[in-house]
Amino acid sequence: MVRLKDKYIKEIAPLLMKEFSYKSVMQVPRLQSIVINVGMGEATQDIKPLEAAVKELAIISGQAPVITRAKKSIAGFKLREGMPVGCRVTLRGVRMYDFLDKFISLALPRIRDFKGISGKSFDGRGNYAFGVREQIIFPEIVYDKIASMHGMDIIIVTSAKTDKEGKALLKYLGMPFRN
Repeated sequence: MVRLKDKYIKEIAPLLMKEFSYKSVMQVPRLQSIVINVGMGEATQDIKPLEAAVKELAIISGQAPVITRAKKSIAGFKLREGMPVGCRVTLRGVRMYDFLDKFISLALPRIRDFKGISGKSFDGRGNYAFGVREQIIFPEIVYDKIASMHGMDIIIVTSAKTDKEGKALLKYLGMPFRN
């Protein structure tokens, strides 16, 4: 079993049951999925950076990403409907816990001048979204082999009903929130 999931089952779920006085184990908030999105606006002129981003995202997540395409044509951006504009991957189950464990324990400490992540990025339903500026914080990415620097959006979807419950879940999982 994955280390983070094992910790959730044995330690975190009982803590959350006690803290929010749930009557059933099924009421305890849990992770549902993690969505990683990379937007590549420059892919409209040149497809090579997008191909590199797809390979890097596959290495980071351990799963093949889906190429996202433009829904509308926008003349000002020289964008046609159906052109590739980025890629994303949705992680569930074992891969989700693996990614979160790796992200919290290995990638976040590698961010320059890291003081913790903001606790204000919840959406009102217990889901948390934040951005990462560089892909090189992940240990799998070799600095010499990257084509271009790009960021990514990471959305952690939980079954929590409120932001307070979602924040408590992520805090117990080890997410370093700023004070």
